[in-house]
Amino acid sequence: MTSLISTLNLFSNLHNNKRYTNTTMNAQTLVFKQEQAHEDSIWSCSFGKNEHDPSGSETIVTGSIDDHVKVWKWQDDKLELKHTLEGHQLGVVSVDINADGSLAASSSLDSHVMIWDLESGKMAKSIDAGPVDAWTIAFSPDSRFLASGSHTGKINLFGVDSGRKESSMDTRGKFTLSLAYSPDGKFIASGALDGIVNVFDITTGKLIHTLEGHAMPIRSLCFSPDSQLLITASDDCQIKIYDVQHANLAGTLSGHGSWVLGVDFCADNTHFVSGSSDKTVKIWNAGTRQCIHTFYDHTDQVWDVKYNPAGTKVVSVSDDRNVHVYDCPV
Repeated sequence: MTSLISTLNLFSNLHNNKRYTNTTMNAQTLVFKQEQAHEDSIWSCSFGKNEHDPSGSETIVTGSIDDHVKVWKWQDDKLELKHTLEGHQLGVVSVDINADGSLAASSSLDSHVMIWDLESGKMAKSIDAGPVDAWTIAFSPDSRFLASGSHTGKINLFGVDSGRKESSMDTRGKFTLSLAYSPDGKFIASGALDGIVNVFDITTGKLIHTLEGHAMPIRSLCFSPDSQLLITASDDCQIKIYDVQHANLAGTLSGHGSWVLGVDFCADNTHFVSGSSDKTVKIWNAGTRQCIHTFYDHTDQVWDVKYNPAGTKVVSVSDDRNVHVYDCPV
């Protein structure tokens, strides 16, 4: 319990606000703001398809320190609350949506990972990921497995259908704060509290690269759509770009004034987004290594950012309890 409390103390900061606003859409602009979307800080989000809805809507899932997971329908530049999912304790710290948008997963410092049916809003599985807390989670590209990073530094792979732990990869390092699958399904990367990035071969489970470049915790990382680049975000206020095949540092980007808490790659394989405790959301060109736009709409630190599958919209969540959706045409 001591480790859980100390972890929460590292990550908490709360603010209040209420209301929602719909704004006019222009290039690179805020198109929708859901204020006080949760009763507490929002630390995680995911933006996914909804292949089961013939109307063409998309799904946004948010996770908050208020212990709730919320499922939102995104259509016609508006958010509509579809489900409020209950069951976690000690806050929801990570969420993800599977490839076809049928399932969501959430993790909490209560050491449980939950899988949810997005259509019905019912819990499909509750997985005990103990004896230590589960932190970050991610669906595999084929939706067969759910990866979870833990306080011990291990990456545990759970079967989505079975709900059982199928295998484990040991980083032999510090707290695993972030992880990501490569879109081609070949690799899984993890970022640790000590700034180390480990890349594993999924087929063999072997560690193939250890990347040193950050001196502080890595809060988020993501692969490019072609699986050739790995983007990392750290408390050292920097974003780094690695060549996955050769394990080379391809670039270091500066521009945020504080911790970089979230990164996500656009489907166009050229742009990516970052969110920071400096309260901003930035859009970057991965080729030129330049920031092309900065959003200043949040009033507190931005914990997570995600593109929609088409790469045309970005969702961001913050300690200000707001959910923002931006238009980011490619």
